[in-house]
Amino acid sequence: MGLLNNLMSKIFGHAPGAQTQSAAATEQEAQAPVALAPAAAPPPVVDVTSILNDLAKKNPERLDWKRSIVDLMKLVGMDSSFAARKQLAAELHYSGDPNDSAAMNIWLHKEVMKKLAENGGKVPQELLR
Repeated sequence: MGLLNNLMSKIFGHAPGAQTQSAAATEQEAQAPVALAPAAAPPPVVDVTSILNDLAKKNPERLDWKRSIVDLMKLVGMDSSFAARKQLAAELHYSGDPNDSAAMNIWLHKEVMKKLAENGGKVPQELLR
């Protein structure tokens, strides 16, 4: 699993009902006879801001997840080292200089916010610009 998928699962896994939804789906799949696959339902909308603000309140560090990819990664318990961020940038096809950490970090934060929104996350517009 890639770093982006790991990051998204750490955020979406905190959504209310995330565990009960997956358990119910597994139970239904086990009981359902084999049939044609139903049309894929859109992913449930997850309030990313609410989840991350809640995690930030519980964290002893003052992490600015709305502006910093490093703080966002720390907040969800991921390695935020330069090497990890370079790996995430490569996974997301960053075309800039990977040694320019400031430019890469800004790009990474925006790109991660876009990916969260594309995958069912409710992300404020100001974080998508």
